[in-house]
Amino acid sequence: MITLCFDFGNTRKKLAIFKNKQMLEELYLPNDDTATIASLLEKYKPQKTILSSVIDHNPEMETYLASSTAFHKLSVHTKINFTTPVGKPETIGADRLALVAAAVHYFPVKNNLVIGLGSCITYNFVNQNHQFLGGSISPGMDMRFRAMHEFTAKLPLVQGDWNFPLIGYNTATNLQSGVLYGMACEIDGIIGCYKQRYRNFNVVLTGGNSAYFASQLKNRIFADQNFLFKGLYALSEINNIVV
Repeated sequence: MITLCFDFGNTRKKLAIFKNKQMLEELYLPNDDTATIASLLEKYKPQKTILSSVIDHNPEMETYLASSTAFHKLSVHTKINFTTPVGKPETIGADRLALVAAAVHYFPVKNNLVIGLGSCITYNFVNQNHQFLGGSISPGMDMRFRAMHEFTAKLPLVQGDWNFPLIGYNTATNLQSGVLYGMACEIDGIIGCYKQRYRNFNVVLTGGNSAYFASQLKNRIFADQNFLFKGLYALSEINNIVV
């Protein structure tokens, strides 16, 4: 059975193709036009589709997916494999729901901290009783670089370059060292705070730059760039019933 998992984040529109439980491919979509969606359905012929979106996307795509497949959009009404004893569950981002669902699915007997590296860094904690207690959010890599450029008069806009030195020797490398080492130290520090409080503790790092940051951390973590997609697939299995 083929399942298409759509993830529309603040930066990119992405798609993962699953055959049964195995992820086969990841794609970046140029847009969410109905023609684009139609071509994907024609090519892959999925039985199930699921959408996680934190942006204003084309509403017609939902109608099209629902008319052609067993379709589910993540929302406050989604059936989930954990509880949300937080003040306003409807305010939980769809991406965070998917990350926590994956943690419960793959590490069901652990206290899990799932760290998502995207436009923002999200720290998502779900305990071994499958209660999503919340976490924290801080600026992501690109946001930090942009903030220093846009809120100062002369600092340039630079990008992440993994060959930067600890001690910057010009403006660009000073900015790279500050942002990238700063993020690594922040992540390590927050992991350390959770480790002091919880036993039987597991950390998952995911997102586009997870492989790089995993190598920079002192704490032992599990890195999986596709963890959000795996959570979407798990939620699709709960919410999409094909007769």
